[in-house]
Amino acid sequence: MFGVGSTELLVILVIAVLVFGSNKLPEIGASMGKAIRAFRTAGEESEKIETKPPSQDEKKAS
Repeated sequence: MFGVGSTELLVILVIAVLVFGSNKLPEIGASMGKAIRAFRTAGEESEKIETKPPSQDEKKAS
């Protein structure tokens, strides 16, 4: 998809460890997972919302 091979992923992982430290990476991964999960559930909930056209009474009041 993006042309990222195993070598590139290894380089990115090494840079991430150097920047954030090995103790912080699991916390970052967990928070990213929670954010992605929340984004997906929000998208699913918005699909469930039904919109109804305004009734005749509401049109007359406007």
